[in-house]
Amino acid sequence: MRLDRWVGEALSSRAKAREAIMQGRVRVNGVPVRDGAYGAQDSDAVTLDGAPVGKRAALHLMLYKPAGCVTAREDARFSTVFDLLPPALRTRDLCAVGRLDRDVTGLLLLTEDGQLAHRLISPRFEVEKAYLARVAGRLESGDILRMAEGVPLGDFTARPARLEVLTSAEDFSLARLTVHEGKFHQVKRMFAALSHPVETLHRESVGGVALDVSLQPGQCRPLTAEETARLYALTEMKP
Repeated sequence: MRLDRWVGEALSSRAKAREAIMQGRVRVNGVPVRDGAYGAQDSDAVTLDGAPVGKRAALHLMLYKPAGCVTAREDARFSTVFDLLPPALRTRDLCAVGRLDRDVTGLLLLTEDGQLAHRLISPRFEVEKAYLARVAGRLESGDILRMAEGVPLGDFTARPARLEVLTSAEDFSLARLTVHEGKFHQVKRMFAALSHPVETLHRESVGGVALDVSLQPGQCRPLTAEETARLYALTEMKP
């Protein structure tokens, strides 16, 4: 973790932390460090004016993303998912775990642990993401097989995915699709390749952590200890 962030959490101000660091008031393992970008390790002993500075635990949130906002820190045209957070959380160093398109709703994870975010979206760890989709036309058994085989999309072939048809009618179908990767517009492109354009899309879960049914669109809550431990275990990390 950057030293200015580590100390900034104790002072509730990154600017104050940088000032203290430049003044030589911050030591790492007893040695003054005047570079705020210095990468402090978990095992390091950091002090400010001789007093130990503990590192605040990383924050992890689940957010019920509504339609109409983008997954970005800021945007010139649209509101963002970070605008939905309570003011006290907007200053935290949170990043989104992957992106949901502006019209897609559902579970979006936010974390201060960048390495965890990276691993959750990395195909290497095959973390499951489950989506509820309403698509045009009648889904049939052949569509289930095609999803299970992997769908060619031109620039890449989507990995095998699990399709569960919940409702199948002449005009539309409801289905749950579970994928192990999350490339740009992937779920929409997979259904489109099967000639079933997506009409609505809602993410239900990531890595077995499901969207809390008590949350309303735009609301968030911290992950529980059990949910956090599950995500770290899936990505072979320790909290």
